[in-house]
Amino acid sequence: MSEIGVRVDKWLWAARFYKVRSLAADAVRGGHVWLNGVRAKPAKLVHIGDAISLQKEQQAIDLLVTGLAEKRGPASVAQGLYEEAVESIERRARLAEQHKLHAASSPAPDKRPDKRDRRQIISFKSK
Repeated sequence: MSEIGVRVDKWLWAARFYKVRSLAADAVRGGHVWLNGVRAKPAKLVHIGDAISLQKEQQAIDLLVTGLAEKRGPASVAQGLYEEAVESIERRARLAEQHKLHAASSPAPDKRPDKRDRRQIISFKSK
């Protein structure tokens, strides 16, 4: 009996979570990917119905595997390989809203400080 499955690093790359397969393998080795509640290794096989949790760019993403692929295809095909949990989508939306509010509360200056402004900043910091 042969197991039908795909390596977790290949699947993450094919599902377009990572641009390069080696980055996917590094993330798995670094402990950022959990497969069915257990920390995964790059060669661990993913099967349809498995639950994957990954931490990417300070965002936690919870997925359910709905398809398998060893090769990277178009984004429309990659989106059909998984379903994201509703809680995960809501959590990422809340985090994005917090980032927007934080950016709005501390706007960037219109221009770089000129020589006079830099002197004032330095004198203010030295006091």
